[in-house]
Amino acid sequence: MNNSIVRTLSGTVLIVLVASCLLINQYLFAAFALFMLCTMLAEFFKMTMGDKYRFSRLLGIIAGAVTFILAFLKGAFDIELKYLCLALVPVFVIMLNSLLEKDKSQFFKFAYIYTGLAYIVVPLTLSNLIVFRNGSFSGLLLLCFFIIIWGSDVGGYVFGMALGQKYGKKLCPEISPKKSWIGFWGGLVFAILATILLHVTGLLRIPFGHGVILAMIMHVGGVVGDLFESQWKRCCGIKDSGNVIPGHGGMLDRFDSTLVAMPLGALYLSLVNLI
Repeated sequence: MNNSIVRTLSGTVLIVLVASCLLINQYLFAAFALFMLCTMLAEFFKMTMGDKYRFSRLLGIIAGAVTFILAFLKGAFDIELKYLCLALVPVFVIMLNSLLEKDKSQFFKFAYIYTGLAYIVVPLTLSNLIVFRNGSFSGLLLLCFFIIIWGSDVGGYVFGMALGQKYGKKLCPEISPKKSWIGFWGGLVFAILATILLHVTGLLRIPFGHGVILAMIMHVGGVVGDLFESQWKRCCGIKDSGNVIPGHGGMLDRFDSTLVAMPLGALYLSLVNLI
């Protein structure tokens, strides 16, 4: 089957899945976010650490999952803040295990575990702050975030493939040779169009001007997140982080832009007192 068709079909299924998990209830949101988190961490550790230190990599995934779950419990059930400190326990276990490892020939690779926790776990854990307000769950704003990011991705892909490969300058050729400035501006246009559509339909419940600024910030953040992951893959000498999503590669390949765009969008709305 043509790769574009596979990419479109799997992308459509993914959109329906994400929308369903965000709109139905908080438990589906938590389940999908945990699946994303664990899969992305596994891909990142495999990419950077190969087959080394498998037990410590597992501890890193457990640490990430525990951190997310504690933040979820805080948002959903308002557990006491002191319990959030429990997230430090698996991190301490990782440190202790690294000291007990007999093979220390590539000890520096343990740094990738902490990098993964900061790069992947922190943004996904902060998503709890977007969906919970005073113990009440609503995934609508986070879904709007995803739609803006997807609009940016689609615009960048369409304009980049149609025009960017023949005309104009490359955006960052030493990291991602296919990305172009035409694709960048096309992605920005689509991100703004997605925001306008969300505003017209009443799904994005913030003033229109702030919505446009939000789209611009998230588009730039998404491009940075995409390039950041591409730099990791180039450094590690791989094409895709995984193969869990047909036509797209790994979970990290699909949601790399989200890891930067989502927290930046939330930060902007927080600074202007809209969330």
